[in-house]
Amino acid sequence: MNFELEEKHKLVRRSVRSFAEKVLAPLAPIMDREEEFYPEIIKEISMMNLWGITIPERYGGAELDFISYLISIEEISRICASTGLTVSVHNAVGALPLYKWGNEEQKERFLNDLASGKKIAGFSWTEPNAGSDARSIECMAEEDGKDFVLNGSKIFVTNGAIASVFLVGTRYQTIDRQKGFTLVIVEKDMVGCEIGPKENKMGMRGNPTTSLYFNNVRVPKENVLGKLQNGFKYAMQMLDFGRIGIAAQALGIAQAAYEHSVKYSKGRIQFNKPISQFQGVSFKLAEMATKIDAARLLVYRAGYMSEQNKSFSKEAAMCKLFASKVARQVTQEALQIHGGYGYMKDLPIERYYRDAKACEIYEGTSEIMKLIIANQILRGNI
Repeated sequence: MNFELEEKHKLVRRSVRSFAEKVLAPLAPIMDREEEFYPEIIKEISMMNLWGITIPERYGGAELDFISYLISIEEISRICASTGLTVSVHNAVGALPLYKWGNEEQKERFLNDLASGKKIAGFSWTEPNAGSDARSIECMAEEDGKDFVLNGSKIFVTNGAIASVFLVGTRYQTIDRQKGFTLVIVEKDMVGCEIGPKENKMGMRGNPTTSLYFNNVRVPKENVLGKLQNGFKYAMQMLDFGRIGIAAQALGIAQAAYEHSVKYSKGRIQFNKPISQFQGVSFKLAEMATKIDAARLLVYRAGYMSEQNKSFSKEAAMCKLFASKVARQVTQEALQIHGGYGYMKDLPIERYYRDAKACEIYEGTSEIMKLIIANQILRGNI
């Protein structure tokens, strides 16, 4: 058992970290304050080939493994969690599902633009009356000739204001009254598709989250992803991939808060010595470092299992549950170490604190993660 990263992974970490520190760091607090995702970042990320991290080169992607994807999300989120969220959702529940379940025509039509960043992807399942209860969605796709006619609404759509391709979860009904769940590819310029205003969020403010409204949107049948009746199955598998990405995002936030705390505690003098020399502070740092390492091992294990095509639903839920909790705890302790300065917007600590909380909510709340883990255990997947 080797706990060392391969050289290719170390190279990914170095290159993405350098990019994030040089390009994203100056913009992160501005995007948070102004609730904007700057278009120039899309171009910069395109130059790093991070919009199609795991997509094969023949479709314009970087064709890297899933561990490389997780490292990339971690390093981006260490500097700007909003950008980490944008890239994670685009890759894990946008481009990757199109590659896994899309037919060749769909891959040719969408993947090159997605991998290059010419188009940004979003995933949309949550509705006003369907959050954790994913089977309660009401958005309806009714068969009509060569199309499905889509009516309904979605909320909390990550990348909503910048995406032009959405994977949308719907109920469907065919002419012969067959019913079920399906995923359809909706493009923002389809007639009847409306993108709502940006949500005013506590954290992740640099990611433009919106609602989506569908009023008799005609979606060609060739835009159904995979098999018509497999929408719910696909969505749950997509979320397994997405949850590991969110765990990597939480890991990056925690790492940033920890690094700032170590540096600050060494330089902050109280009672004639650095506060790092007080046990009350040094013990906080010790616990932060331990929790971050434990979270990283869970995240990379889940990524490795997915890379080996093994079942990893339990492991994905475990790493998201734990890493998101660690991010919240570490950022809270970081704020305490920084005292009044940490509470001010002049330092990034309060932003980390706000951003971390979202990781316990989206792509499955911590309570849903516990439910998934418990169900897997009780089914014998110990």
